[in-house]
Amino acid sequence: MELEGSQELAATPAEVWQALFDRDILEQAIPGCESLEQNSETSFSAIVKLKIGPVSARFKGNVELSDIVPGASCTLSGKGSGGIAGFAKGDARVTLTSEGNVATLDYKADVTVGGKLAALGNRLIKSTAQKLTAEFFSNFTTALSGETEETAI
Repeated sequence: MELEGSQELAATPAEVWQALFDRDILEQAIPGCESLEQNSETSFSAIVKLKIGPVSARFKGNVELSDIVPGASCTLSGKGSGGIAGFAKGDARVTLTSEGNVATLDYKADVTVGGKLAALGNRLIKSTAQKLTAEFFSNFTTALSGETEETAI
């Protein structure tokens, strides 16, 4: 399944790039993230609890960053297992461009799911992935601006 999109962020590409590698910001931004550990400059391990249709699971996974062009682009490769719920794995190419103080983050991902998740069908999985992507960017924008729930009220 392919997912692609674009998100404008009210920050410079340098600020967005730094935030993409910031463990604390990513932990706040990833929907359902229970823990995120940075294993090296380019690898993370996470535990994420998600509900996709009738299937609820705690996924344990890893993400590696490669093909890094500092401040401009990188490839994220990840895989996660949710036990009997199934697994997900995929790659995403992320590219940053700018116009003034607005950075545009473009992404194109190819994702594969298996197990009970695969039985749910592509439409449900794709709509859930789009919802989670929107939630990630909303959380990421809030974390990037330095707002907390208290200051956003």
